[in-house]
Amino acid sequence: MGTPREIFVPDIGDFKNVDVIEVLVKPGDTVQPEQSLIAVESDKATMEIPSPAAGVVKEMRVKTGDKVSQGSPILILEETGGAPVAPEKSVPKPQDAPTAKPAPVLAAVPAAAPAAPAVGRTEPVSIASAPVPGTTPHASPSVRKFARELGVDLARVRASGPKGRITQTDVQEFVKGVVRGVPAPAPAARGGFGFDLPERPQVDFSKFGPVETKPLSRIRKLSGGFLHRNWVSIPHVTQHDEADITELEAFRKENAQVAEKEGFKLTMLAFLVKASVNALKQFPDFNASLDKTGENLIVKKYYHIGVAVDTPDGLVVPVIRDADRKGVFDLARELAEISKLAREKKLKPDSMRGGTFSISSLGGIGGTAFTPIINAPEVAILGVARSQMRPVYKDGAFVPRLMLPLSLAYDHRVIDGAAGARFTTYLASVLSDIRRTLL
Repeated sequence: MGTPREIFVPDIGDFKNVDVIEVLVKPGDTVQPEQSLIAVESDKATMEIPSPAAGVVKEMRVKTGDKVSQGSPILILEETGGAPVAPEKSVPKPQDAPTAKPAPVLAAVPAAAPAAPAVGRTEPVSIASAPVPGTTPHASPSVRKFARELGVDLARVRASGPKGRITQTDVQEFVKGVVRGVPAPAPAARGGFGFDLPERPQVDFSKFGPVETKPLSRIRKLSGGFLHRNWVSIPHVTQHDEADITELEAFRKENAQVAEKEGFKLTMLAFLVKASVNALKQFPDFNASLDKTGENLIVKKYYHIGVAVDTPDGLVVPVIRDADRKGVFDLARELAEISKLAREKKLKPDSMRGGTFSISSLGGIGGTAFTPIINAPEVAILGVARSQMRPVYKDGAFVPRLMLPLSLAYDHRVIDGAAGARFTTYLASVLSDIRRTLL
């Protein structure tokens, strides 16, 4: 027989009284270290609480709908001798709703590429059978925020959760129904939007040949709605340009061995973060957000750069804070650390919040240009494709130069075309001059 052990909610940051939205184990189940036990949801993020040890679940202390905080009991575990993990080191797996993340963010794919936000039930929601407008809907703070950002009136959404609670899936299904042709509700606030589109075709693809149904990962399910919202609610414009990084790449290679001896790679992305901060200082409107009225611009005096990281489960966007205060080697080291944490699903929710500008780099894969999706409430995102050696006419002759494609997507409500072109031109000039990059 193993030793009974009570498992508690570990440190989950500043979150208190968060909702238990899913119980992932039951009495009699055998669990392994780091296996998820429950999923909880705050007003900004969903995360899974892992087991600190291997064992058999003897008794559950929580159920769906309960509220928990750090130290709340989860279950009784009869340990079976598996390698334990110290509870204080247990890190919940974040499924952040992009502020962060939210969502992710890209269409470097986000942050996460545009995906229809609907999951769960397949039938369209009938507004006629929804709750009567004017009643008080029962929904969590995160669902209210999600609906508010989409311009959805919760009084018109049919609830499917326990005790009449409206879930995020209900809101997504409502939007799906509108897209299929159900009349859209009136915008809930300035900046809301509606749809008047033909119904999406419903096709039985198996009639035409073999098919396979693969469930979306949790990250893609959560980020899909935010990506869709950002794409349809922000008037995107993409400015394409290129930077001559011949000298910069030579400098990077010269110093790569120094970084490798310290245990990390000196990547071009570190230089891109540094150069982007320089450009943001020169053009502060790109380091800003619209307020909730859409009538004022909040210009930030700090520089927190989100960086899209490709993981097996989807794209996440951790944030490098105070990038303006860090050197290229510091940025490269931090990029290596957060990329590793992202792929291991160990990013904390706080690490994906507060970004002021994002970068999505596909340089390691390929491509020549693309349109990344802006990660609201940011107003711009930089996409970077693979650099290529090309002949460039310089000083009366064609010479080989390493050229880096840049794709800057920006919110046209805040930034006009001339400003977008000036930003990429300035950024390209910084990247082409090592001295300016390192300043």
